[in-house]
Amino acid sequence: PGLPHISRSNYYYQTHKPDKDSGNQKLMDRIKEIYHEHSQRYGYQRIYGQLRREGYEINHKKVQRLTQKMGLFGISIRKRRKYSSYYGVQGKIKPDLIKRNFYAIIPDRQWFTDVTEFHLKDQKLYLSPIIDGCTQEIISYNISRHPDLKQVMTMLDDAFEKHPALNGLIFHSDRGWQYQHYAYQAALANRGIDQSMSRLGNSLDNGLMEGFFGILKREMFYGQEHKYKDLNELEQAIHNYIDYYNNVRIKTGRKNMTPIE
Repeated sequence: PGLPHISRSNYYYQTHKPDKDSGNQKLMDRIKEIYHEHSQRYGYQRIYGQLRREGYEINHKKVQRLTQKMGLFGISIRKRRKYSSYYGVQGKIKPDLIKRNFYAIIPDRQWFTDVTEFHLKDQKLYLSPIIDGCTQEIISYNISRHPDLKQVMTMLDDAFEKHPALNGLIFHSDRGWQYQHYAYQAALANRGIDQSMSRLGNSLDNGLMEGFFGILKREMFYGQEHKYKDLNELEQAIHNYIDYYNNVRIKTGRKNMTPIE
């Protein structure tokens, strides 16, 4: 009762028709392996990209269908309130030189930075990274219990040690107090770096950095807070993820290459 009526012949056909994917078992096994190798972070597009890297001649629609059939879905986005370090005008405000043109033709021409906050068991952790507009590599970063000037300056020192020739680089941020500080601005000016700032209240002006924060938190933090018993474990997980992001996680639309590649 309550079930739609179907004929005996149609019922027999539906229950006995051959599975059209019976010949795709090897491919399905590899799709499942990729999905779990990347801790369920990959959706079908990135799985498709990895398969192409491995020499599979396959249509992306087929990968989409097979991942859906097996119930393999990438982690969904959960938005949280954004951390803000803007406390009014503390120093010199710089113009927006980027104007949302986030992608540079060669490395070390456009860098972006910001600070993001992690909440774990009534405690806080702060990540301050630099991302390159060409490669989208995380150039350097610092993790701290406090979002202070030392965190940002340590991040700069690490970046300058690895990239000593930066004359003409545009370095973009929001208007956080750290980026208005004399010491920060002097460190950039002394290396011939042009400082750029987002307009007030326009987080999309720093969209490349915001995009990285979204990926990072979606893939290793949101909904997974229970994995980390304290801030030390969370900090190590962030270190591991950034290494994974730079060296392993492929960028779709960029010949399925990692940032380092």
